[in-house]
Amino acid sequence: MNRKKKMNNILKKKVKKMNSKLHTSNKPKYVSKADRAKLEEAAQESE
Repeated sequence: MNRKKKMNNILKKKVKKMNSKLHTSNKPKYVSKADRAKLEEAAQESE
């Protein structure tokens, strides 16, 4: 029983990983607070 359970878990993990790679998120990439401050400064300098 343990062998079957172990194999099933391994296969389930593989399927889960493949599904997660297929469904990528449309969320914008995280930008840290420090980076946002730098970008804001650069935008103000260019104006």
